[in-house]
Amino acid sequence: MSKTGLTLPIDIEAVKGFMDPVEGAALHDAAFGMADRGPVMEIGSYCGKSTVYLGAACKARGALLYALDHHRGSEENQPGWEHHDPGTWDAKAGAMDTLPFFRDTLRRAGLEDTVIAIVTKSRLAARHWNIPLSMLFIDGGHALEMALIDYRGFSGHVMQGGILAIHDIFPDPRDGGQAPYEIYRLALASGMFEELAMVKSLGLLRRILV
Repeated sequence: MSKTGLTLPIDIEAVKGFMDPVEGAALHDAAFGMADRGPVMEIGSYCGKSTVYLGAACKARGALLYALDHHRGSEENQPGWEHHDPGTWDAKAGAMDTLPFFRDTLRRAGLEDTVIAIVTKSRLAARHWNIPLSMLFIDGGHALEMALIDYRGFSGHVMQGGILAIHDIFPDPRDGGQAPYEIYRLALASGMFEELAMVKSLGLLRRILV
């Protein structure tokens, strides 16, 4: 149950994506509680389902959400994989393209003046990133190399007292891939973050005050 009486600006079930509504509500509440301190960032937007949860919270707080995604799809979204959606395939490019769906989601949700889309690879965006973040949500590529790039590139920019959220954490490998769980463990082992809550597969950590 959302603590903020969550009302979303569009029918969230009509948006392509994989965000569980209970996890989405937890994301929204976390962002709502932090966004008055600074901008929020999500890594891995896909067609904008998680963006709506985070963006609605940021809009209510008069804050900005940076949405970072190259929009060519993660490994599991590619043809032949379990989570491939043929409707996102761009035949001219010979690649996936979720950007048109993402932009349509922002338009329908009234979030075009709240969400700043960064259309590139995480490692490129991280090179010169220097903006402190009140909250960082990592839900990008689930291969270990990709998850490590996201974590190492941006977790250090979470401000003291800020929140790091990681999606698809499965301690038991029979339930899902291990890369998000590995970066969750890295965050705890770093001494920079402490456990805040676990909502289904969504892990919430807080940057330790020093």
